[in-house]
Amino acid sequence: MTNLGDLEVFARVISSGSMSTAARDLGLSPAVVSKRIKRLEDRLGTRLLQRTTRQISLTEAGQGFHERVLAVLAGLEEAEAYASGRSSEVAGTLKISAPTSFGRLHIAPHLKAFMEAHPDLAIHLVLTDEFTDIVAGGFDLAIRIAELTDSTLVARRLAPVRRILCASPEYIAVHGMPETIDDLKQHLCLPAHNYDAWKLEGPQGSLSLRPEGRLITNSSEVIREAVIAGLGIALRSTWDVGPELKAGRLVQVLPAFEGSRGVSLSAVYPSRQFLPAKVRLFIDYLAELYGPVPYWEH
Repeated sequence: MTNLGDLEVFARVISSGSMSTAARDLGLSPAVVSKRIKRLEDRLGTRLLQRTTRQISLTEAGQGFHERVLAVLAGLEEAEAYASGRSSEVAGTLKISAPTSFGRLHIAPHLKAFMEAHPDLAIHLVLTDEFTDIVAGGFDLAIRIAELTDSTLVARRLAPVRRILCASPEYIAVHGMPETIDDLKQHLCLPAHNYDAWKLEGPQGSLSLRPEGRLITNSSEVIREAVIAGLGIALRSTWDVGPELKAGRLVQVLPAFEGSRGVSLSAVYPSRQFLPAKVRLFIDYLAELYGPVPYWEH
Protein backbone atom coordinates (compact mmCIF):
# COMPACT_ATOMS: atom_id res chain seq x y z
CA MET A 1 0.00 0.00 0.00
CA THR A 2 1.24 3.49 -0.83
CA ASN A 3 2.55 5.50 2.11
CA LEU A 4 0.04 8.21 3.00
CA GLY A 5 2.90 10.60 3.69
CA ASP A 6 4.08 10.19 0.10
CA LEU A 7 0.64 11.29 -1.11
CA GLU A 8 0.81 14.38 1.08
CA VAL A 9 4.27 15.20 -0.24
CA PHE A 10 3.07 14.74 -3.82
CA ALA A 11 0.06 17.01 -3.27
CA ARG A 12 2.24 19.67 -1.64
CA VAL A 13 4.70 19.62 -4.54
CA ILE A 14 1.87 20.29 -7.01
CA SER A 15 0.22 23.03 -4.93
CA SER A 16 3.53 24.82 -4.28
CA GLY A 17 4.84 24.39 -7.81
CA SER A 18 8.30 23.16 -6.88
CA MET A 19 10.04 20.50 -4.83
CA SER A 20 12.20 23.04 -3.01
CA THR A 21 9.18 25.07 -1.89
CA ALA A 22 7.33 21.92 -0.86
CA ALA A 23 10.40 20.77 1.08
CA ARG A 24 10.55 24.07 2.95
CA ASP A 25 6.83 23.97 3.76
CA LEU A 26 7.07 20.38 5.01
CA GLY A 27 10.31 20.86 6.93
CA LEU A 28 12.14 18.35 4.76
CA SER A 29 15.18 18.55 2.52
CA PRO A 30 14.66 18.75 -1.27
CA ALA A 31 16.52 15.45 -1.59
CA VAL A 32 14.03 13.72 0.71
CA VAL A 33 11.07 15.16 -1.20
CA SER A 34 12.57 14.01 -4.51
CA LYS A 35 13.16 10.56 -3.05
CA ARG A 36 9.57 10.32 -1.82
CA ILE A 37 8.20 11.28 -5.27
CA LYS A 38 10.46 8.73 -6.97
CA ARG A 39 9.38 6.03 -4.52
CA LEU A 40 5.76 6.83 -5.33
CA GLU A 41 6.39 6.66 -9.08
CA ASP A 42 8.32 3.41 -8.75
CA ARG A 43 5.50 1.83 -6.79
CA LEU A 44 2.90 2.95 -9.34
CA GLY A 45 5.08 2.04 -12.27
CA THR A 46 4.47 5.32 -14.06
CA ARG A 47 5.87 8.83 -14.23
CA LEU A 48 3.73 11.41 -12.46
CA LEU A 49 5.80 14.54 -13.04
CA GLN A 50 7.70 16.07 -15.91
CA ARG A 51 10.76 17.79 -14.47
CA THR A 52 12.81 20.59 -15.98
CA THR A 53 15.41 22.87 -14.42
CA ARG A 54 12.80 25.59 -13.92
CA GLN A 55 9.48 23.91 -13.32
CA ILE A 56 7.49 20.74 -12.88
CA SER A 57 4.26 19.71 -14.55
CA LEU A 58 1.88 16.79 -14.29
CA THR A 59 1.90 14.00 -16.83
CA GLU A 60 -1.45 12.70 -18.04
CA ALA A 61 -1.26 9.90 -15.48
CA GLY A 62 -0.15 12.42 -12.86
CA GLN A 63 -3.14 14.64 -13.55
CA GLY A 64 -5.67 11.89 -12.89
CA PHE A 65 -3.69 10.61 -9.92
CA HIS A 66 -3.53 14.11 -8.42
CA GLU A 67 -7.30 14.53 -8.61
CA ARG A 68 -7.78 11.28 -6.73
CA VAL A 69 -5.10 12.09 -4.17
CA LEU A 70 -6.89 15.35 -3.39
CA ALA A 71 -10.10 13.40 -2.88
CA VAL A 72 -8.33 11.01 -0.49
CA LEU A 73 -6.77 13.82 1.54
CA ALA A 74 -10.02 15.78 1.59
CA GLY A 75 -11.86 12.70 2.79
CA LEU A 76 -9.38 12.27 5.63
CA GLU A 77 -9.77 15.89 6.64
CA GLU A 78 -13.55 15.58 6.61
CA ALA A 79 -13.42 12.29 8.53
CA GLU A 80 -11.21 13.83 11.21
CA ALA A 81 -13.52 16.83 11.52
CA TYR A 82 -16.56 14.56 11.82
CA ALA A 83 -14.95 12.25 14.37
CA SER A 84 -13.67 15.08 16.53
CA GLY A 85 -16.93 16.98 16.42
CA ARG A 86 -15.26 20.15 15.20
CA SER A 87 -16.64 20.38 11.68
CA SER A 88 -17.14 24.13 12.10
CA GLU A 89 -13.59 24.66 13.40
CA VAL A 90 -11.21 24.77 10.49
CA ALA A 91 -7.53 25.49 10.13
CA GLY A 92 -4.88 25.63 7.43
CA THR A 93 -5.12 27.61 4.19
CA LEU A 94 -8.07 28.03 1.85
CA LYS A 95 -6.83 28.84 -1.68
CA ILE A 96 -9.42 30.59 -3.85
CA SER A 97 -9.44 31.85 -7.43
CA ALA A 98 -11.89 34.61 -8.37
CA PRO A 99 -12.50 37.16 -11.16
CA THR A 100 -10.56 40.38 -10.60
CA SER A 101 -13.36 42.94 -10.37
CA PHE A 102 -15.84 40.70 -8.59
CA GLY A 103 -13.22 39.60 -6.08
CA ARG A 104 -12.28 43.18 -5.30
CA LEU A 105 -15.88 44.41 -5.01
CA HIS A 106 -17.78 41.48 -3.53
CA ILE A 107 -15.35 39.06 -1.89
CA ALA A 108 -12.57 41.14 -0.35
CA PRO A 109 -14.92 43.39 1.70
CA HIS A 110 -16.53 40.32 3.29
CA LEU A 111 -13.40 38.34 4.20
CA LYS A 112 -13.01 40.00 7.59
CA ALA A 113 -16.23 38.55 9.02
CA PHE A 114 -15.46 35.05 7.73
CA MET A 115 -11.86 35.09 8.97
CA GLU A 116 -12.91 36.39 12.38
CA ALA A 117 -15.35 33.48 12.62
CA HIS A 118 -12.52 31.05 11.77
CA PRO A 119 -9.35 32.47 13.33
CA ASP A 120 -7.19 29.42 12.55
CA LEU A 121 -7.90 29.59 8.82
CA ALA A 122 -5.73 31.55 6.38
CA ILE A 123 -7.06 32.78 3.03
CA HIS A 124 -5.01 32.76 -0.18
CA LEU A 125 -7.09 34.74 -2.70
CA VAL A 126 -5.87 34.89 -6.30
CA LEU A 127 -7.68 37.37 -8.56
CA THR A 128 -7.54 36.71 -12.29
CA ASP A 129 -9.87 37.04 -15.26
CA GLU A 130 -8.51 33.82 -16.77
CA PHE A 131 -10.08 30.43 -16.06
CA THR A 132 -7.46 28.81 -13.87
CA ASP A 133 -6.81 25.07 -13.77
CA ILE A 134 -8.07 24.41 -10.27
CA VAL A 135 -6.31 21.08 -9.83
CA ALA A 136 -2.97 22.05 -11.33
CA GLY A 137 -3.00 25.34 -9.43
CA GLY A 138 -3.73 23.68 -6.11
CA PHE A 139 -6.93 25.70 -5.59
CA ASP A 140 -9.59 24.54 -3.15
CA LEU A 141 -12.27 26.31 -5.16
CA ALA A 142 -12.85 28.97 -7.79
CA ILE A 143 -15.56 31.59 -8.11
CA ARG A 144 -16.70 31.85 -11.71
CA ILE A 145 -19.13 33.98 -13.68
CA ALA A 146 -19.97 31.95 -16.73
CA GLU A 147 -22.12 29.32 -18.38
CA LEU A 148 -20.39 26.29 -16.91
CA THR A 149 -19.75 23.28 -19.12
CA ASP A 150 -16.78 21.52 -17.46
CA SER A 151 -18.23 18.22 -16.23
CA THR A 152 -15.03 17.34 -14.36
CA LEU A 153 -15.84 19.97 -11.73
CA VAL A 154 -18.62 20.25 -9.19
CA ALA A 155 -20.46 23.58 -9.26
CA ARG A 156 -22.79 25.25 -6.77
CA ARG A 157 -24.79 28.22 -7.99
CA LEU A 158 -24.37 31.16 -5.63
CA ALA A 159 -26.43 33.88 -7.29
CA PRO A 160 -27.98 34.93 -10.59
CA VAL A 161 -26.01 37.32 -12.80
CA ARG A 162 -27.96 40.01 -14.63
CA ARG A 163 -26.16 41.80 -17.46
CA ILE A 164 -27.58 44.86 -19.16
CA LEU A 165 -26.68 47.19 -22.00
CA CYS A 166 -25.74 50.60 -20.65
CA ALA A 167 -24.14 53.92 -21.54
CA SER A 168 -23.46 57.27 -19.92
CA PRO A 169 -26.01 60.11 -20.23
CA GLU A 170 -23.29 62.14 -21.98
CA TYR A 171 -22.88 59.48 -24.66
CA ILE A 172 -26.66 59.29 -25.22
CA ALA A 173 -26.90 63.09 -25.43
CA VAL A 174 -24.36 63.12 -28.28
CA HIS A 175 -25.24 59.91 -30.15
CA GLY A 176 -28.89 59.38 -29.29
CA MET A 177 -30.68 56.48 -27.64
CA PRO A 178 -30.85 53.32 -29.79
CA GLU A 179 -34.43 52.21 -30.36
CA THR A 180 -33.81 48.73 -31.82
CA ILE A 181 -31.10 46.12 -31.56
CA ASP A 182 -30.09 46.89 -35.15
CA ASP A 183 -29.40 50.48 -34.13
CA LEU A 184 -26.35 49.25 -32.23
CA LYS A 185 -24.58 48.87 -35.57
CA GLN A 186 -24.58 52.67 -35.82
CA HIS A 187 -23.19 53.15 -32.32
CA LEU A 188 -19.80 52.86 -30.68
CA CYS A 189 -19.74 49.68 -28.62
CA LEU A 190 -17.25 48.46 -26.05
CA PRO A 191 -16.55 44.76 -26.65
CA ALA A 192 -15.84 42.48 -23.73
CA HIS A 193 -12.16 42.07 -22.92
CA ASN A 194 -12.21 38.50 -24.29
CA TYR A 195 -13.72 39.66 -27.63
CA ASP A 196 -16.64 37.23 -27.32
CA ALA A 197 -19.93 38.02 -29.00
CA TRP A 198 -22.68 39.46 -26.86
CA LYS A 199 -25.21 36.72 -26.17
CA LEU A 200 -28.51 38.45 -25.53
CA GLU A 201 -32.07 37.46 -24.77
CA GLY A 202 -34.94 39.61 -25.95
CA PRO A 203 -38.60 39.54 -26.95
CA GLN A 204 -37.87 37.25 -29.91
CA GLY A 205 -35.60 34.88 -27.96
CA SER A 206 -31.83 34.50 -27.97
CA LEU A 207 -29.48 36.29 -30.33
CA SER A 208 -25.76 36.82 -30.75
CA LEU A 209 -24.22 40.19 -31.57
CA ARG A 210 -20.57 40.94 -32.21
CA PRO A 211 -20.06 44.55 -31.11
CA GLU A 212 -17.65 46.88 -32.83
CA GLY A 213 -15.85 49.85 -31.35
CA ARG A 214 -12.66 51.85 -31.36
CA LEU A 215 -11.35 50.68 -27.98
CA ILE A 216 -9.71 47.27 -27.63
CA THR A 217 -8.41 46.15 -24.25
CA ASN A 218 -7.81 42.96 -22.32
CA SER A 219 -9.15 44.54 -19.13
CA SER A 220 -12.75 44.31 -18.01
CA GLU A 221 -12.11 47.17 -15.59
CA VAL A 222 -10.96 49.42 -18.46
CA ILE A 223 -14.24 48.68 -20.26
CA ARG A 224 -16.10 49.65 -17.09
CA GLU A 225 -14.30 52.98 -16.82
CA ALA A 226 -14.73 53.59 -20.55
CA VAL A 227 -18.50 53.21 -20.51
CA ILE A 228 -18.76 55.51 -17.50
CA ALA A 229 -16.56 58.07 -19.30
CA GLY A 230 -18.90 58.06 -22.31
CA LEU A 231 -16.87 56.12 -24.86
CA GLY A 232 -19.71 53.86 -25.94
CA ILE A 233 -22.31 51.23 -25.05
CA ALA A 234 -21.29 48.20 -23.01
CA LEU A 235 -22.79 44.98 -21.71
CA ARG A 236 -22.11 45.02 -17.98
CA SER A 237 -23.19 43.02 -14.95
CA THR A 238 -25.32 44.80 -12.39
CA TRP A 239 -22.92 43.69 -9.65
CA ASP A 240 -20.30 45.77 -11.46
CA VAL A 241 -22.19 48.99 -12.30
CA GLY A 242 -25.09 48.97 -9.83
CA PRO A 243 -23.96 52.13 -7.96
CA GLU A 244 -23.46 54.03 -11.23
CA LEU A 245 -26.95 53.08 -12.41
CA LYS A 246 -28.50 54.20 -9.13
CA ALA A 247 -26.55 57.47 -9.19
CA GLY A 248 -27.49 58.18 -12.82
CA ARG A 249 -23.92 58.03 -14.08
CA LEU A 250 -25.09 55.22 -16.36
CA VAL A 251 -28.46 54.54 -17.96
CA GLN A 252 -29.85 51.29 -19.30
CA VAL A 253 -30.02 50.94 -23.07
CA LEU A 254 -32.58 48.72 -24.84
CA PRO A 255 -34.05 47.38 -21.55
CA ALA A 256 -35.92 44.63 -23.42
CA PHE A 257 -32.56 42.95 -24.02
CA GLU A 258 -30.31 41.45 -21.36
CA GLY A 259 -27.36 39.10 -21.30
CA SER A 260 -27.90 35.34 -21.47
CA ARG A 261 -29.60 34.03 -18.35
CA GLY A 262 -27.42 30.94 -18.56
CA VAL A 263 -24.60 32.94 -16.99
CA SER A 264 -24.49 32.69 -13.21
CA LEU A 265 -22.18 33.17 -10.25
CA SER A 266 -20.94 29.77 -9.10
CA ALA A 267 -18.41 28.16 -6.81
CA VAL A 268 -16.61 25.30 -8.51
CA TYR A 269 -14.29 22.73 -7.01
CA PRO A 270 -12.77 19.37 -7.97
CA SER A 271 -15.15 16.46 -7.88
CA ARG A 272 -14.64 14.62 -4.63
CA GLN A 273 -16.75 12.46 -2.38
CA PHE A 274 -15.99 14.43 0.77
CA LEU A 275 -15.91 18.21 0.64
CA PRO A 276 -13.41 19.71 3.13
CA ALA A 277 -15.10 21.64 5.91
CA LYS A 278 -13.19 24.84 5.07
CA VAL A 279 -14.50 24.77 1.48
CA ARG A 280 -18.05 23.94 2.50
CA LEU A 281 -18.12 26.70 5.12
CA PHE A 282 -16.84 29.36 2.71
CA ILE A 283 -19.29 28.36 -0.02
CA ASP A 284 -22.17 28.41 2.48
CA TYR A 285 -21.01 31.83 3.66
CA LEU A 286 -21.07 33.28 0.13
CA ALA A 287 -24.39 31.63 -0.73
CA GLU A 288 -26.03 33.20 2.32
CA LEU A 289 -24.31 36.54 1.68
CA TYR A 290 -25.51 36.85 -1.91
CA GLY A 291 -28.76 34.88 -1.96
CA PRO A 292 -31.28 34.42 -4.80
CA VAL A 293 -31.69 38.23 -5.00
CA PRO A 294 -28.16 39.60 -4.42
CA TYR A 295 -27.69 42.79 -2.41
CA TRP A 296 -26.37 44.64 -5.49
CA GLU A 297 -29.84 44.31 -7.05
CA HIS A 298 -31.57 46.13 -4.18
